[in-house]
Amino acid sequence: MEAIILGSGSKGNSTLVKMHSKNVLIDVGFSLPKIKLILEKYNLTPEDIDFILLTHNHKDHIAGLASLTKKYKKFVYVPALMVKEIKKIVEPDYIIPVLEDELTIDDLHIKFLHTSHDAVASVGFILEDTNSLCYMTDTGYINSRNLKEMHDKNLYILESNHDTKMLMDGPYPYILKQRVVSDTGHLSNEMAGNYLKELIGENTKEIILAHLSETNNLEDLAIKTVKDIISDKVDVKAARQEEDMYITI
Repeated sequence: MEAIILGSGSKGNSTLVKMHSKNVLIDVGFSLPKIKLILEKYNLTPEDIDFILLTHNHKDHIAGLASLTKKYKKFVYVPALMVKEIKKIVEPDYIIPVLEDELTIDDLHIKFLHTSHDAVASVGFILEDTNSLCYMTDTGYINSRNLKEMHDKNLYILESNHDTKMLMDGPYPYILKQRVVSDTGHLSNEMAGNYLKELIGENTKEIILAHLSETNNLEDLAIKTVKDIISDKVDVKAARQEEDMYITI
């Protein structure tokens, strides 16, 4: 399994996951020219994408969706609650509703994990074939059902959005601070660490912290906070907004 994080943060999010039989693009938060440019570094083009998954419909996750689907005719799998919003962006013929929160394509099994965020609908994903990936950003908390489903995966790409003290002492207006820390906001470094301590198992190979705030977080701080909580059991890295990252398991 390989993952290419094209970028992660409040300005844009997109990750290409290369499973055994399929190349899956999670979110399209960058312009099509930028996506093409990054993929070229890895000898890939948009034609190599088999289909798209979306976490939710905020701009930093769908900015390039209309262009990519229109030009390359890629299908987008979304939970039923998201269909109405995505129809405003993508031609209906290219939208595939997932009614039971699970689908299997060839040997790839995908579970949709409903998250808590201030969007019409928001989800994370578990992708499994011979390897397993858990991908979750943009959620105020992780419920017990999802935690059970997410246990002991090979690779975690998990939100670690903010340091709570930096957020509260920082420049955001009070109402925005309250949004970020609410149950429909974002995970803090400490929350990410506590969840990961519960999630990681014998099969876990690597953790990537994602969606770090440029205003309310620091890469080294996020990594240290999580490592201190999980006791250095697994390698921890942080995805960046302006740099792509390659991971192989």
